[in-house]
Amino acid sequence: MNVPPIARSHAAPRNDNWPVLLTVPEAAQLLRTTARGVYAMVECRQVPGVVRIGRRVLFRTEALLHWVHQKSVPSLEE
Repeated sequence: MNVPPIARSHAAPRNDNWPVLLTVPEAAQLLRTTARGVYAMVECRQVPGVVRIGRRVLFRTEALLHWVHQKSVPSLEE
């Protein structure tokens, strides 16, 4: 599955083309880290929107995008 490219502005990317739930590789791409890093964040409860279905770990896209937006720091020009 192709994930839409990350928006370059400080605004949260639009949810129009994103699936409701992201897989670990998709979340890793969004967060610009590795799948192993995502699993570590899940284990430490550092990332929101985690949905477990059996042994599978998924992420609510809306919660993850909101969290990323909240973590962003405005540039000096803003």
